[in-house]
Amino acid sequence: MNKKVRVRYAPSPTGFLHIGGARSALFNYLYAKKFNGDFVFRIEDTDIERNIEGAEYSQLHDLIWLGIIPDESIENPNPKYKYYRQMEKLDIYKKYAYELVEKGYAYECFCSEEDLEKSRIEQEERGITSFKYDRRCLNLSEEEKEALRKKGIKPSIRLRVPDDKKIVFNDLVRGEVSFNSNDFGDFVILKSNGIPTYNFAVVIDDHIMDITHVLRGEEHLSNTPKQLFIYDYFGWEAPQFGHMTIIINENGKKLSKRDNNIVQFVSQYRKMGFLPQAILNFLLLLGWTPEDNKEIFTLSEMCSCFDPSRLSKSPSMFDNKKLYWMNSHYIKTLDNEKYFEFILPFIKENKNLANKTEDELKNISLVFKNEILYGEQINSFIDEVFNKAKLNDDQKAFVNSELSQRVLTFIEEKIKSTNDLKFDKDSFKAWINDVILNTQAKGKNLYMPIRLSLTGCEHGIEMYNIFNLLGKDEVLKRIREELQ
Repeated sequence: MNKKVRVRYAPSPTGFLHIGGARSALFNYLYAKKFNGDFVFRIEDTDIERNIEGAEYSQLHDLIWLGIIPDESIENPNPKYKYYRQMEKLDIYKKYAYELVEKGYAYECFCSEEDLEKSRIEQEERGITSFKYDRRCLNLSEEEKEALRKKGIKPSIRLRVPDDKKIVFNDLVRGEVSFNSNDFGDFVILKSNGIPTYNFAVVIDDHIMDITHVLRGEEHLSNTPKQLFIYDYFGWEAPQFGHMTIIINENGKKLSKRDNNIVQFVSQYRKMGFLPQAILNFLLLLGWTPEDNKEIFTLSEMCSCFDPSRLSKSPSMFDNKKLYWMNSHYIKTLDNEKYFEFILPFIKENKNLANKTEDELKNISLVFKNEILYGEQINSFIDEVFNKAKLNDDQKAFVNSELSQRVLTFIEEKIKSTNDLKFDKDSFKAWINDVILNTQAKGKNLYMPIRLSLTGCEHGIEMYNIFNLLGKDEVLKRIREELQ
């Protein structure tokens, strides 16, 4: 195939951009850029009853937010191809469907859902578990068809699948793949309402848009032989197919939209405060392996080093911990101005910071730059410091112990004699060393009574940052509350 490489991502607007769809889009985009081709975004909107408001916008603009910017789309069409939504092309599908009828490769089918269900039950009673259409409409005469039309019955159109034919193709990911036509029966390509089925519409779309390569999930593998028959009947050159392996969760099960342990949609990650470059980087390694052990890639590096032969042949595990680690890495690498710009939308509504100036907000946010895994998380850290948690009975007993009280009493006196309770890591270390010398408390016996007195929590950010955030008066107030 010597044509210009053209690939596509063609979602249905029945839902927002899913993390699995984003992975498919990314690999298609990288394939196009690797070979100086075009990445096309189009919409498969024929499932009109399931289409939801806002889904089309999400599918496109969440991709753009990630940095996967289509060369052509519903908002940036190429005049040569004109239509980027399937519902705009119903006349085109009908024309091609009846062309196949005229050539004898398809036929009108007048069977109702009740007829098909009855046939399905009969086949099951004979031990046939995989339903195949019985071709009862294949040889209807013109008179019989006309009589059915007069009854108001509108026909669908079925593709006539040849018997006992082997279909072989070379998959970009899996190598040689073969099917036998006996595994499936004659299938509908145009429904009685004039709307095409997926396997027909996608062939017409890919052909008229000059798509050369199709990278998609393995759930479409069984659709490929059906589509190849359509290409063959029209005498068209088929694109080269590649079917990526499934994504599994940490329990080894196929990722499901009902899996509540994994955030599923890109819009959710945006809202939580994930950086697009972190999600892209994670998705790259979810089914593709670089030649070395490198884990961090810019988008331009992804485009230059992407090799489709290194797409995984085994299921890819969605590792939540790795995704969160990767996002925290990208947050840490932001310069302070970019970081504050990123984090400001998350902290400006925090009631604990209502009276803070922008400079104060910036200084507070920087305290948590190396702590947070995602933007939204900063508020839980802020709340943990500014809203002291209630101590449980065990914590109260620990704080009330003789050694803890000695530590808190000494710190109270020390704070009263300290003019500016502002620390960096080294100055706080020197300040706390004096507490150690005078109380003989170390480790947990030193730090835990202080931390519990200030935040009510046993873990959290470094102690000197807590002092800085609360200020002298509030620290002193909270220490005194725990003194007996």
